[in-house]
Amino acid sequence: MSVELPFAPVDAVIRRNADGLRVSADAAEELARRIQKRGASLAVAAAEEATADGRKTLMPADFGVNHVPDKDSLELPVAPVDRIARLDIADDYRVAMDARVALANILEAFADDVAAAAATLARHADRRTVKAADIETYFELGQYY
Repeated sequence: MSVELPFAPVDAVIRRNADGLRVSADAAEELARRIQKRGASLAVAAAEEATADGRKTLMPADFGVNHVPDKDSLELPVAPVDRIARLDIADDYRVAMDARVALANILEAFADDVAAAAATLARHADRRTVKAADIETYFELGQYY
């Protein structure tokens, strides 16, 4: 599976939650992969909501969002998030721009939670670097999926 998200913004999300710890490239790649999996899953559920309403366009409400933030306030870029949203849904669905921003916001909050926990795990292991293993351990502990 190719990863749609560039690693640099994912690295930035980890760093803002790592409180001075270093971040391995593998950690950013692993978190990007997990963000993509989560985003594709959320888009499938949103497509089911849109279909139930007789629509082929995903809207923010389909993601459970009432307020859409300004896209410039987000670290994750919207274009790759749009590609992530389309990974597992039929080609005839459209994703409204505000729905893309809403999904990016959801995924960034998800990434913040994972990154903060991974930093805690790295500190617990008495390391100064957040590694992919910290991200993997977070998911093995059953927090998501």
